[in-house]
Amino acid sequence: MNQYLNRQKKFWNKEIKNFDAIYSHNKSRLNNWLDATFRWDMYARFEYTMKNAIPIQGRSFLDVGCGAGHYSLEFGSQGAQKVIGIDISEKMIEICQQRAFELQLNDRCQFLQTDLLEYQPDTKFDVCIGIGLFDYIPEPLSVLTKMGEVVQDRIIISLPRFWTWRALVRKVRLTIKGCDVFFYKKEQIDRLLKQAAFKRYTIEKIGQLYCITAYV
Repeated sequence: MNQYLNRQKKFWNKEIKNFDAIYSHNKSRLNNWLDATFRWDMYARFEYTMKNAIPIQGRSFLDVGCGAGHYSLEFGSQGAQKVIGIDISEKMIEICQQRAFELQLNDRCQFLQTDLLEYQPDTKFDVCIGIGLFDYIPEPLSVLTKMGEVVQDRIIISLPRFWTWRALVRKVRLTIKGCDVFFYKKEQIDRLLKQAAFKRYTIEKIGQLYCITAYV
């Protein structure tokens, strides 16, 4: 694992509880209100992903940067045939595996500690998602290209918008914590998708995010 990925792994191993609390709402009433007010687009992208992943039942999914497993486990609960979640943080993977067991989804949801560029699946997936992934990737083209290679239908991704108030706040906060973060302009996303050989795609602006569905 290169130096950059190792730094990211250490950051997410340390931040796992804070990150997971955004979705689990295991916070004070005030902090939950702040999330609902200022991070509403993070919840909206969850709805976007599930809507654009249809049909889910009987299909296979790869969740890159699966975090605490919220998307993967939702696919499993909605009848996906196979879900593989990968993440560089072993702490994230441990939580995912525990939750899959508790929800009795471990027969269809599996989690692996690995990086996408190192991962070599036996077969192609129907859908690959990367939600909150490209925020932390310095060279997105190689990851987008690999996503296109491992799917036979579509990818669904989210990217944080450049020049928003939250971009500046996140940049300062995460830099202090030693975590690199990156932001995107629409024309940059268009260029990256075309370079990665995606000819048909939609880009939707949701709050301070771009949500994209691209077809192979």
